[in-house]
Amino acid sequence: MFRITNMLKELQAPTAVGPRRDPPGPVVIWNLTRRCNLTCKHCYALAVDKDFPGELTTEEALRLLDDFKAFRVPAVILSGGEPLLRPDIHLIARRAKALGLYCALSTNGTLIGPAEMDEIADVGYDYIGISIDGSQETHDRFRRLDGAYESSMQAVRQSVARGLKVGLRFTLTRDNAHELDDMLALMDAEGIERFYLSHLNYAGRGNTNRRDDAVFKMTRSAMDRLFQYGWDKLQAGTPKEIVTGNNDADGVYLLHWVAQRFPERLDHLRQKLVQWGGNASGVNVANVDNEGNVHPDTMWWHKTLGNVKKRSFGDIWRDTSDPLMAGLKARPRKVHGRCAACIHFDICGGNTRVRAEQVTGDPWAEDPGCYLTDGEIGIEDSTRERVALTPYSARRKAIA
Repeated sequence: MFRITNMLKELQAPTAVGPRRDPPGPVVIWNLTRRCNLTCKHCYALAVDKDFPGELTTEEALRLLDDFKAFRVPAVILSGGEPLLRPDIHLIARRAKALGLYCALSTNGTLIGPAEMDEIADVGYDYIGISIDGSQETHDRFRRLDGAYESSMQAVRQSVARGLKVGLRFTLTRDNAHELDDMLALMDAEGIERFYLSHLNYAGRGNTNRRDDAVFKMTRSAMDRLFQYGWDKLQAGTPKEIVTGNNDADGVYLLHWVAQRFPERLDHLRQKLVQWGGNASGVNVANVDNEGNVHPDTMWWHKTLGNVKKRSFGDIWRDTSDPLMAGLKARPRKVHGRCAACIHFDICGGNTRVRAEQVTGDPWAEDPGCYLTDGEIGIEDSTRERVALTPYSARRKAIA
């Protein structure tokens, strides 16, 4: 996850640069159920509206929370399918909160009426993420349900009215990239605090529909717009929390954006980006699915590391006997192609390995989703790009 607003704040008020710090345990995205009332085009879980055998029982789920606490997991994100279709969702969330875990709810929002909102407010979720894919027409088409947009937006409005922290989740494809400005305008109009843009990743129906992935020009345009929107809000004293996911090249692209506008901050920002460190799959981000299988992240459902019914989560997560986990935890990761030659590898960490694996069969190949040019990552003789990213201090000395 790339926190754009936090990085932009470094342009206003730089903070001390320190070594990269990993949390004591990973943030866990927990797919409590695979059942869902929608069949979204980009669903990585291939969720449908039916019961799936073998899902964790309430007792097993509560025991797993104790396991998370023992392994010092700092946060759990309760997801699905649609997590609100699990009758014990709020019981699980209350237990997570009682253990001191940050607890977020990731939902499509369509099932949140007044009574459900009362429960959500009573639990006190730390964050509620609701997926909106664009205009009403676009959203309903993506979600394959007429009226889904209005139901989801009612949930957003109820959350805002209750004073709960709520954010929009938007998956960028070439079918909705042109509606990004409308989404940001919606943020302002509805008083929404947070916006999460997810690049399409190649998993589940997202893999089947990867031909709809936004072309690189559209991706770059979207990132330019997010950077400028975030900066304008900071300057106006009305900051919004802007976050992206599933493409760690965003950090390097921000570096180029800053080089053109705030060259005096370039050195500092690069150090902060290196401190961030890019892709965290298998290290600081984990996934547990509805049956208790542990995966390196939510896009690796075809790769199971173990099952919490048989082994503790901590034992599974520490185990590097699996070559994939050993490779993900290695520093630096042993990647190939453009990623290996990239002069900014220390920022993005090789980006998203599952995209490389889905396209080439090799998880250590270059990420086909990297939208940066060869010149921008320093692997061709492109004087203009290299000069643009020469640290400000070095350029000043050269001019003197």
